[in-house]
Amino acid sequence: MSDDIDLWSEIQQKTRQLDVCVRELRKSGTAYAEAERAYKVKLREVCLRLRSEKDMPVGLIDKTCYGVPEVADLRFQRDVAETVYRANMEAINSIKLQLRLVDAQLSREWTTPQAAM
Repeated sequence: MSDDIDLWSEIQQKTRQLDVCVRELRKSGTAYAEAERAYKVKLREVCLRLRSEKDMPVGLIDKTCYGVPEVADLRFQRDVAETVYRANMEAINSIKLQLRLVDAQLSREWTTPQAAM
């Protein structure tokens, strides 16, 4: 019986962890979207500026704009935000798997006939 209580407590703990991770995913998803937007806006600005300069061949604009420090910094921030978002997704998947394993164990405990005392 004590094992059942321990398993039930673990399920409750994992469920709380899952709730926290889902809230964090929303935050990191928003940060990722904002970083993506800032990066794309700056990239567009730099590409248009380089295009307006007569001495910049059109074929070099895309290669050149990625090396502009402001663009590179925003791209880095976007990549970091994406990594945090994906890590949060993996944490959620991990907790869901742990919940399934504990739930399966609890089910086995309840369906296995107990030895006579």
